[in-house]
Amino acid sequence: YYHSGLLAIRAAVAAKVNITYKILFNDAVAMTGGQPVEGELTPWGITQQVQAEGVRRIVVVTDEPDKYPPATPWAAGVVVRHRRELDAVQRELREVGGVTVLLYDQTCAAEKRRRRKRGSYPDPAKRVLINEAVCEGCGDCGKVSNCVAVKPLPTEFGRKRTIDQSSCNKDYSCVEGFCPSFVTVYGGAVRKPAKADVPAMAMDLPEPELPILGADYNILVTGIGGTGVVTIGALLGMAAHLEGKGVSVLDQTGLAQKNGAVTSHLRLAADPDELHGTRIAHGSTDLVIGCDMVVAAGREALATYSRARTRAVVNDQVVPLAAFAVDPDLPLGSRRLKEALGTAIGDGNVDLVAASRLATALMGDTIYTNPFLMGYAWQKGLLPLSRQAIERAIELNGVAVAANLQAFRWGRCTAHAPAEVEAVARPQLTEPSPVAAHTLQDLIAHRVAHLTGYQSARYARRYQRLVRKVRAVESRVVPGEESLTRAVATYYSKLLAYKDEYEVARLYTAPAFRERLQAQFDGDYRLKVHLAPPLFAKRDPVSGRPRKQEYGPWMFKAFRLLASLRFLRATPLDPFGYTAERKMERQLIADYEALLEEVLERLTPENHQVAVALAEVPEHIRGFGYVKEQHLQEAKRKEAALLARLRGETPVRVPPVEAPPAQVANQV
Repeated sequence: YYHSGLLAIRAAVAAKVNITYKILFNDAVAMTGGQPVEGELTPWGITQQVQAEGVRRIVVVTDEPDKYPPATPWAAGVVVRHRRELDAVQRELREVGGVTVLLYDQTCAAEKRRRRKRGSYPDPAKRVLINEAVCEGCGDCGKVSNCVAVKPLPTEFGRKRTIDQSSCNKDYSCVEGFCPSFVTVYGGAVRKPAKADVPAMAMDLPEPELPILGADYNILVTGIGGTGVVTIGALLGMAAHLEGKGVSVLDQTGLAQKNGAVTSHLRLAADPDELHGTRIAHGSTDLVIGCDMVVAAGREALATYSRARTRAVVNDQVVPLAAFAVDPDLPLGSRRLKEALGTAIGDGNVDLVAASRLATALMGDTIYTNPFLMGYAWQKGLLPLSRQAIERAIELNGVAVAANLQAFRWGRCTAHAPAEVEAVARPQLTEPSPVAAHTLQDLIAHRVAHLTGYQSARYARRYQRLVRKVRAVESRVVPGEESLTRAVATYYSKLLAYKDEYEVARLYTAPAFRERLQAQFDGDYRLKVHLAPPLFAKRDPVSGRPRKQEYGPWMFKAFRLLASLRFLRATPLDPFGYTAERKMERQLIADYEALLEEVLERLTPENHQVAVALAEVPEHIRGFGYVKEQHLQEAKRKEAALLARLRGETPVRVPPVEAPPAQVANQV
């Protein structure tokens, strides 16, 4: 806007174009790294400018409407609305002829986080937590917020969501996802593991034999924005400078502001005249410090590797891509990425290190992952720089010097004695929730216990009867197979234990929720939950959908009462049982039971996999309210297609051949 956008608005007004311009006032030139905007530019000044140019109507949308005092000098006729009304405002402006302007005022989220770390921006004592037991894994929170701090969480009931407190920018828009699993925590602080002391062996570690620096030595540092990838390149560059070596550093930040790929090309030489370019050429990388496995196995990085020349030290944690925010089923496994690295470099030349896990356990924060990897690479004899020069560069950087030096030493210790470091870290490690039971019998027993707590032992016996029947038929028709029984054991339980008001209340009052809360936060805090009770929720005037509201700590007393009344579920005395959503959920159970009857009647060795896919269709029925309805429509389309194949109405398609690892990495 400030550079040339205003001229476009002026031209549109002159040409009498029917258009709405959306101006983002984000307090920084975020596209190129968060530089301040030059000159005196304010939201109210912009409204005065565009009105003087002839704009017909101006609306300001912001996340904090109350921050403007009554005397704010807006242009005449300007109204200020909350950002949750964005869609309604856009619809209103499209009905106004001529040029209109929507001014969105919100500080860049990445800049907020940076400034808070420096103490130059207010840090509200408010955090967001997801109750994983209530979460359905529908991904609506990611869609409404587009936030990379909403991370996947594997549990025994499938992939759920969690908030990464270290990367949360406190935007709070994820709370708007239509789901009752969100809790806001006021006061207190995030509980961090206590930092472990570097063991005595760090002082007696053997000095490795370092590479002899000749014409050039090329180091590629890969990672994602906001984690300190560029800092590692700068530290190694300074260390080389301190030793009088030739050095060039080329940083490619890309979409670093949005969790995008970041690479640092570091080229070293004994003589500066030997360096003729800053970018590492094809097949010329000597060392990869992979702070992120996805970027390390990406197309651009792979092109610089050589099986004859390259060694790699790679963090084994797979950080979800930004695309996970809109695709809840995005594959997040590391197997193909590891295969891509092994194919390009050679398995014997790749060291996969649990850097994020160990750095968090030992240092209390994932931010120390990168210096940890740098220390690991140095101790392995892969960096042609002295330890004294690297440590001096960390000191000259002047940021968290003691902690970064400690992380560097922990990395060295891990390279020399990994078992000893694991032993020190183990008491501090926080493992994810347990995943699905290993044996079929364990899975069935787990779900029986869950359904007994959900409703009653009688309800659980209903589950057992159908599972036993499926198991008997599958064993007879396809001896040695149990995938159909496992699918039914998993998804019949899911349909039976639909999350109505009684179940949400039970899960909030369960000891597991309080234990997880206490594991994440300490100090004096209070909780609020975000709900849209079907009998009381207000409706959005534009979409007609129910709106969530915030409820204080008193709601937990109501939860305890409601949980005790779950015996009313699906009886004539159940006040919630008459809603369309509850009727739909009970019908889904009956439909699934009828579907399985037909599946068992038609089951053959040839259509066994189709039968399994049919039994797994409830995996795609997720969420609450209108979100669940949307998922249900898609699930029913899949079910209809699979049912047609089971009945022989359409030919069975042969699944495509799996793409080779390198191709998969390139697609990622």
